[in-house]
Amino acid sequence: MHFHDDALFPEVQEKLVITVAPYGPEWEPDDFREDLPLTMDEHVQAAVDCYNAGATVLHIHVRELDGKGSKRLSMFNELLGRLREAVPDMILQVGGSISFAPEGDGKDAKWLSDDARHMLAELDPAPDQVTIAINTNQMNIVELMTDEDMAGTSFERAEVYEAYREMFVPAGPEWVVEHLKRLRANGIQPHFQLANVPQLETVERLVRNGHYMGPLNLTWVAIGGGFDGPNPYNMMNFISRVPDGACLTLETLMRSVLPVNTMATAMGLHSRVGNEDTIWSKPGQKITSVQQVEQVVRIAKELGREVATGKEAHDIYRIGETYNSVDETIARLGYAPNRQPGQLGFTFHA
Repeated sequence: MHFHDDALFPEVQEKLVITVAPYGPEWEPDDFREDLPLTMDEHVQAAVDCYNAGATVLHIHVRELDGKGSKRLSMFNELLGRLREAVPDMILQVGGSISFAPEGDGKDAKWLSDDARHMLAELDPAPDQVTIAINTNQMNIVELMTDEDMAGTSFERAEVYEAYREMFVPAGPEWVVEHLKRLRANGIQPHFQLANVPQLETVERLVRNGHYMGPLNLTWVAIGGGFDGPNPYNMMNFISRVPDGACLTLETLMRSVLPVNTMATAMGLHSRVGNEDTIWSKPGQKITSVQQVEQVVRIAKELGREVATGKEAHDIYRIGETYNSVDETIARLGYAPNRQPGQLGFTFHA
């Protein structure tokens, strides 16, 4: 991404799109019962409350009444149907893992099979987005957790800690290409969740080879454990490699969420909050998803940056758009064109 001299002036920045992830599939309900939805009514109310606070993208997982993450697509269909009525202007973004929560103590924390995740393209009503991982990758979400982060939660149990410590994301090349094809066929936009620059490079190759033709919405996921950590050098290196035509959100975990969101807001990028990313504001002091949204809205106000409405967020994310050729996609995203036969030297942006 290119930053002009005035890039930090709010009047030249896009309005801020705030993603909220209020369903925290890694937590057990008793870890923060006040903020972890259990019933379907609570799932819907969480979305309404976060939207009213200023969030315009809803990252969706579903919990069963026994407290475990649901792996039933019928539950997602039910929730999506109710959300379309309750928060019609919100971008509905389904988490591509479906649920990575362990089935019980001592069980693996793992993503569902390739075939099961392909079925997200068949959800009815269709979500606006499904998040997609690129390249099979370790996802050890406890690596950066401190003792204070785990205090009083289910992560203090050794079997839970070990289950998440050994988690990985299956996202091989064949699966990725097929998943992108199915999402496009059903009018669902992929939202690329990326751990590092090598995964971003793979996305560029998917574009250059015609496997993806559409707007490029990315999230840099800085959670360590196989992903980048929330180090400002990592962050700026990733940002520098993102094409100017992409829309970039920054995500991290625990008490790094607030400073990273502050930097994203100041730099004209977009932010993500919610109990899936953190339940802590300070050691021993919890913060709800709604309070996290309100916090980012206050920061944006101090910086003079406007927060997008739901309809504005749809425009910023270019929901519903697709492109018809590799060349069009490359030009719209701001990549240099593909090299033509016999062409020597550097290629240039369109």
